[in-house]
Formats: sequence, structure tokens, C-alpha cells
Amino acid sequence: MVSRLAVVRMNPTNIFDPNYFHKVVDCQWACPAHTPVPEYIRLIAEGRYTEAYMLNWDSNVFPGILGRTCDRPCEPACRRVRTEEKPVAICRLKRVAADNKGNIENYMPHVPTQKNGKRVALLGAGPASLAVARDLLPFGYEVHIFDKDAKGGGMMRSQIPAFRLPESVLDEEVDLILNMGVRTHFGYEITSLRSMLEQNFDAYFVGTGAPLGRNLDLPGREECDDHISIGINWLSSVAFGHTDSISGKVIVLGGGNTAMDCCRTAKRLGAESVSVVVRSAFEVMKASEWEKEDAMAEGIPIINNRPPKEFVHENGKLKGVVFECVKPVQGEDGRLRYEPSGEPDVFMEADHVLMAIGQDNHCPWVERDIGIQFDKWDCPILDEETLQSTHPKVFFGGDAALGPENIIWASAHAHRAAISIHLLCQDKDLKHDRPPEGVNLISQKMGVHEWSYDSEHDPAKRYLVPHADKKLALADIKMEVELGFDRALGAREAQRCLNCDVQTVFTDNLCIECDACVDICPMDCISFTDNAEEEDLRLQLMAPAMNTEQDLYVSGELETGRVMVKDEDVCVHCGLCAERCPTNAWDMQKSVLHIPQLGSYAQ
Repeated sequence: MVSRLAVVRMNPTNIFDPNYFHKVVDCQWACPAHTPVPEYIRLIAEGRYTEAYMLNWDSNVFPGILGRTCDRPCEPACRRVRTEEKPVAICRLKRVAADNKGNIENYMPHVPTQKNGKRVALLGAGPASLAVARDLLPFGYEVHIFDKDAKGGGMMRSQIPAFRLPESVLDEEVDLILNMGVRTHFGYEITSLRSMLEQNFDAYFVGTGAPLGRNLDLPGREECDDHISIGINWLSSVAFGHTDSISGKVIVLGGGNTAMDCCRTAKRLGAESVSVVVRSAFEVMKASEWEKEDAMAEGIPIINNRPPKEFVHENGKLKGVVFECVKPVQGEDGRLRYEPSGEPDVFMEADHVLMAIGQDNHCPWVERDIGIQFDKWDCPILDEETLQSTHPKVFFGGDAALGPENIIWASAHAHRAAISIHLLCQDKDLKHDRPPEGVNLISQKMGVHEWSYDSEHDPAKRYLVPHADKKLALADIKMEVELGFDRALGAREAQRCLNCDVQTVFTDNLCIECDACVDICPMDCISFTDNAEEEDLRLQLMAPAMNTEQDLYVSGELETGRVMVKDEDVCVHCGLCAERCPTNAWDMQKSVLHIPQLGSYAQ
């Protein structure tokens, strides 16, 4: 056996590093806006819906919208997945808060009538621009929004069907921001950034999205142009009432969320049949699992491993599409590639094709000689931290910055950009003067064995969300399909949260090494052992810690020379270690993370 003194030992964990416990709260870590998920779920469990809503609004800005449309990066990260199949329904619980909130007027930030003399132009009225406006207005900025449409919302209004996002919900959360004092210029189509720069605003934020849907240059494409539509353009036409029907057999090309919206919309507008055809394997489709499930539940087949080869036509009329048959093969690098399967090509009849194969950045109105540089993908070259372009007064966010993403990414970008715009307008350094991250640890102890949170590990399976009657939903394009949890179901689902933000905090000088915590731990995640370098230490624990993405919690040296090591990856935060400890060496402490926002300057 190698002596402890002969190896490189791990240093004690610095639990006051904001990122340490942030990574332990897997859902919050995975959320681009770093919404404090366990905290708002506890508020929902207590029936404090308004407070839960405002906690969401502070970070993600659009709780009611995101509670219906978010891509849910938090849910695959949920610790429940390590103990059972399904995560906590985090997204749907967000909707519970939105649907049941009370009057929020008294919770809204104060917007001064006396402005600070700085004017900011927001180009596009989508989620990123709206969130920037919300952050800037309480600091006295005169904020102007420009958009070619008649109402705010951007892609939330033009690309998300009403059966997923009711117009009333969208209007409420958009207007909540606009009514804070935004100067709106709707019906204003921006054709030149140079002309906007000539208006001498102090800063500009580009949040116009990634509006260019990808096309397929295949034989027959031009001849069938009247029968082939770009998915996002077609959805926009439906949203604004220009298209109200589609007939015959419809094929949707693509495997993302836009494709799912296209096929379900076509089904509601009268298509004889709708099929989704994807070049990739079903398992790696970009569409969210629940989007695929909803489409298939409505009788829409998803056909995989079929890249299109040709549009077949007669006299300018589309007859169908020829597809190649391929099979996925995993390469040595672990990535999938697609090879011919040996099966003959497949012909599918079609009267209309909707192409939803991706989107690209498209900013033809941004001149290339005004100091803004673009990369080979036509994305602006930005500082990743500040989102400042190569023109010092111009910032980008949302899809316009880094390509198509979800609304939650737009909110995250907006918070960063708002800080940068504020620093620019105050003649401060955009990097060095940013507010820092921080963390507070607050004991949850209320008695010897009593805690201010529910620490019981409820083994309940995920609850199913009610849906509208399928026949009625398919007959009405504006009928919301998901009905959401009611208060009772929401409370029960909230109880499945493992309170990952309530941390097991260890004080080494109180420990008598009795191993009581080791004995009672249901996950075998606590060990007392000789220190070593991390690779070796992970293997000599009660249960080997194999997930290197999650840190080890290592104490200082104890009386015996050993250290306490806890595998954060498998801990379920049950608190039994703290209850069992005779010396209070273990405590349950809530970690409150402070993510930099412009509002941080007012704290």
C-alpha cells in the first residue's frame, strides 16, 4: 500500500467558492439563467405561488411562457434521474406558479420617471430584447424597442403555435415588460444598422433572432416551389392569419422542435395525412422527448434514417419525395455517421412539403463596413462574457448572437448584455467592473432533529400532466393541449424535489470519527479514508465515485489523519447524516447563489 505521505493529496474543499455548491444543485447549474429551482418548488409546495412566480421572473423573465415551451435543460440534470427514471417536472411546476399567481403589482421593480440621460435601442422585440429592457428600465435608462411586427414577442409569437402557447399568456408577460415604460416602435422594419447608428443611441442591442430557415438544394426544388415551404416562414404565416388551411398529404422534413410544431399545426389545419421524415436516428433527433411524444400521440408517424434525394413533380405540381435509406454507424470517435443501408430508395407521396431542417443567422441589414465582424457561419464575433461585438456600442443576444436556441438562453444572454450596456454607459470596464458571483450558506436547523424544509425522500413516481380531449384539440388550433397541473397535483409533484440546494456541510474539528453518518447513509456516499490524489481517492471510497463531472467534498485532516470524503454525485440530501451526528459536525445548510444581474448593483 502506498503511504499517504508519498502521494499528492487533495486539498480541503472550498465550499465558499460560488461554483462548488452551484454544481451540486444540478438543475440550477444546467439552467442557462440559473433559476433557483428547488427554492421555487418549495414555495409551490407551500402554496406561495406569487412568490414562486416572482422568483422565476427575476431570473428567467418569462415563467408562464417557459412553463409551456422551455427545452428543459434542467430536467435531464435532475437528481431524481439517479434514483428513478423520471426527473421532477420542473418546467410544468413553473407553469403552476404562473397559472396560480396573485396580483404581482407590489412585487414589480420601481422605474424612475426621471431618466439618467442614456438612451438604448433594442432591435427586435423578441425575448432577449424584452429581458434587456426589463433589466435596464429600473436604472433610469430610456429604452426604445424597434420591430417590424405590430406586437412584441418575436419568435414566441410567430413560431410557437397557440395550442402550445396561448396568446393570452404571451400578451400578459410581454406587456408586463412593455408597460414598465418601454418606448415602442412597432411596424418599424430595420433595413440598415448604419442608419440606426446615426440616431446616436448610447448603446444598441440586436435581438432579431435567426430568421433564415434552411433550404434544400435538391432536384425538383425550384419546379415545386409553390408546394414547398420553409417551416418557420409557414408557422409565421399561420400565426398572423395569412394561412388558415393546408390540404392533401403533407411531409415535414426535419427532426427538431420546429418540425414538431409544423406537423401538429398541419394536422389541425386540415391535412389529409401528415408524416415527419428525419435523416437521423430517432434517439438523436433534436426535438425534445415530450414534443415527439405529443406528435405521435396525435397520430403523426416519425420516420427515421431517411435523407431526402429528390422532389418528384409533374407539370410543376409536387407528386412526392424520394428518400435514401441509411443506417447509423458509430465511428471510432463515438459520433454517429450514416451509411447506405442497402435498401432501395423509398418514394412517399406528398402534396406539400414543410422544411424544418434548421435555421441560420441572417442579418442582411447589418452592413459589413461599419465595424462589426462576422464569422464563417454569419454569426457576429462577440466577446463571450460581455456579448459586445467588434463595434463597441453594439451588443447581440438570443438567437442573433450564437444561432438558434431556446427562450431560456435569450434570458441568460439578456442579463449579461444588460450589465455590459450599463457599464458602457457609465464609462466602466465591461469585464473588470462586473458584479461578482456569491454564495450564502444558511443553516436549516430548527431543533435537534427538526429542519425548516421537508427532508423525507418521497419515492413517488412522476405525475402525469392532464391533456385536453384529443378530438377537440385537433379541431381547434388555438386550444391549448396541455392543461397543466392543478394545485393538488402541483403540490404532490413538488414533493418529489430532493432539495438539492440544502447542502450537507461538514465541520471537521467537531468530528469524533464515530462513523455514525457512514452507517446511516442510504447511498453509501460518505467515507472516512486516507487522503490521496483524486484518481485514487475516488476508487477507495465506500462506493467508487465514477462521475468525474461532479466534485468530491473533501474535509481537512481529522484527528486520525484521515479525511472525510463525500461523493456529491449520489447524495440525495436526505439529512440523515446530520440527524445521526452526535456532535453536530454535519449540518444541513441552504446554499443561496447570487448570479450577477444588473439588479446586483442595487443590492
